[in-house]
Amino acid sequence: MSKKYCAYLCSGCGIGDALDLDELNGVVTKEMSMECKVHSCMCSADGRGLIQKDIEEGLNTIVIGACSPRVMTKEFDFGEDKIVVRANLREQVIWSEVKPVEGQEPHKEAAAFLQETAADYMRMACTRAKKTELPVPYQLEAVNKTIMVMGGGIAGLTAASEASAAGYQVLLVEKEDKLGGKAAGWRKSFPTKAPWTDLEDNPVDALIKKVTSDGNISIKTGVEVARIGGAPGNFAVSFKPTGTKSEWDAPAKVGVDEQDLIDKGQKEDPNAGLQKYTEVNPEATIVGSVVLATGWKPADVSKYEHLGYGAVKNVVTNVEFEELAKAGKVPANVAFIQSPGGAEDDKDFPYCNSVTSMVALKQAQYVCSDNQDGKAYILYQHMRTPGHMELFYKSAQQNNGIFMTKASVTKVEEKAGKLSVVAENTLLGENLVLDVDMVVLAAGMEPSTLYESTINLAYRQGPAFSDLELFDGYADSHFICFPYETRRTGIYTCGGVRKAETIEETIDDATGAALKAIQCLESTDRGVSVHPRSGDATYPEFFMQRCTQCKRCTEECPFGALDDDAKGTPLPNPTRCRRCGTCMGACPERIIGFKDYNIDLIGSMVKAIEVPEDDEDRLRIIVFACENDAYPALDMSGMKRNGINHMVRIIPVRCLGSVNMAWIRDALSAGMDGAMLLGCTYGDNYQCHFVKGSEIANKRMENIGDTLSSLGLESERCAAEQVAITDYDKIPMILNDFVDQIVEMGPNPFKGF
Repeated sequence: MSKKYCAYLCSGCGIGDALDLDELNGVVTKEMSMECKVHSCMCSADGRGLIQKDIEEGLNTIVIGACSPRVMTKEFDFGEDKIVVRANLREQVIWSEVKPVEGQEPHKEAAAFLQETAADYMRMACTRAKKTELPVPYQLEAVNKTIMVMGGGIAGLTAASEASAAGYQVLLVEKEDKLGGKAAGWRKSFPTKAPWTDLEDNPVDALIKKVTSDGNISIKTGVEVARIGGAPGNFAVSFKPTGTKSEWDAPAKVGVDEQDLIDKGQKEDPNAGLQKYTEVNPEATIVGSVVLATGWKPADVSKYEHLGYGAVKNVVTNVEFEELAKAGKVPANVAFIQSPGGAEDDKDFPYCNSVTSMVALKQAQYVCSDNQDGKAYILYQHMRTPGHMELFYKSAQQNNGIFMTKASVTKVEEKAGKLSVVAENTLLGENLVLDVDMVVLAAGMEPSTLYESTINLAYRQGPAFSDLELFDGYADSHFICFPYETRRTGIYTCGGVRKAETIEETIDDATGAALKAIQCLESTDRGVSVHPRSGDATYPEFFMQRCTQCKRCTEECPFGALDDDAKGTPLPNPTRCRRCGTCMGACPERIIGFKDYNIDLIGSMVKAIEVPEDDEDRLRIIVFACENDAYPALDMSGMKRNGINHMVRIIPVRCLGSVNMAWIRDALSAGMDGAMLLGCTYGDNYQCHFVKGSEIANKRMENIGDTLSSLGLESERCAAEQVAITDYDKIPMILNDFVDQIVEMGPNPFKGF
């Protein structure tokens, strides 16, 4: 499109008091060749009216120097056909000014430093506006809007029902011959309403009846998913009868070196057949999105030999006891063991949480209600009953037949037709011996994704989800920051594959996953991305003529958005893409980019920064800040009036994974004195919205030292730091310490070249 530009400077919120806007106006008009106007409050009706009037006269590219782009988003939304770029003059310039220490005189050039910072941000914003192009959404010719739900338990039944209620067709797939899952074997369920003390009827039968009578829901039982290929809006699914083998079972893992031999024809591809479902198989069932609700199984407790499971009669798991209770076979004296005890001492059984605590309280009530003199003994290390369930716990405490104590169980053995349970370290400080009819072990809820590849994806990255090893086998998204999401766009999890949950929690969870699946379908239909860059109409474009088939983009993409052909040429699947730009950061040939975010655009912004020569008070440090955690934290730091050194210049990036090392090399070659990446945490405390971006960027930065050495520069001029969104008070110290380190090294010797 032919662009007509105008920049607007806001003098409100103290900006006009701290900056010389006339001088800033001159920078925009003279250096950037762009018309510039000043208003006292750009976000007011009058200020927006000024812009709107210019739009009516042909303006289509707008630069606004005011508050952070994270605020006033509605006020400065002038339609999808307008380019709007924001320069953050408030939070990251005037509010981040370093205040003099009490008793010291202000730096004589403090006002000049502030003015220089503001001028650089306006230069970068104007450059960005000139380099940005309007995106053209990627839209499939036809989007299939059927939602496939895998699993016919409480989670799957609920997800299917909720998706149908929203008007969508649903394909429900269950590997067993009947619906209901584990819940079909439960006698009662936890209370869901006041007074939170009474057990309730199992809702699963009513839910099955509702789903089977729903005309929007098709049901397949006794089958498993053999393979899923394709992408959101066009997934190709093939099935197999439960328990049978198919060509897709257990595909071989192929390493990078092995793949090179395959590419050269020196080794046969063990997974050659996988290409069959990379494209849409005409014999496959087509669906638009997937809800994974394949549930859980009881964790293995046989390894705790002192508890006797598998060796001593009448030692059972909580799942087995529930089946006995439903059949009316509840013994009169039962010990419920919640923790392994022995050498494990304070630990619970694996995959236990509040659910297993409440199951013990529920099953203890069976013992008392089914036997006139029934006695239930609950031996625990941790008893968890969150929220209203504390009242459920209190009611069990008041039951004369239920006895609870904190204890470490050391032995379970058979004696004279009974079971003897030996425990020590009780709350009373005494050892305990119980003679009971049955022992129930609180086996935890292992997610199905831990022990089987239920999803069977025909993706280059493999048939399952996770190689992160961060979530103990659970589905691989961060269940606090972005629940239901997985690393495979269009596939959402709920129920036991996400975490151990009660029926009530599972129903909420399944509803959320169904809504996510719907959101994905509608976003795909519009040609825009899903979480976390919801609504982004851009997608990565490849200049294939210069592709060297290095495979870095396909290997580093966190979401499996890229397949590749036999030669290693990337095969994009745009509807799988989350628009993080990790592929762009990975590409050594710089051939991947977005309409509004690419190597040239950000590189030009870096070059737009004025780098003074031979002035140690005016060194320049570029900071690439992740837009998800680091940039908001920088804004909050400004709101707190924490000072950031005037030498720092900040450029927000989609994800640190999108940072191409060319930006770092070019910045230092052009005389910048230092460069830092500021992004989300990774590893055990992972918070990266794009899963692996921060980790990948950190590895790239570790390797840039050799490049800097070849340029005669210290590797310490580059750094990568991790911050959470709550670290706004730590950020000034992180940045200012880095500036001090650069100052100590002195100016970049490339200045002036």
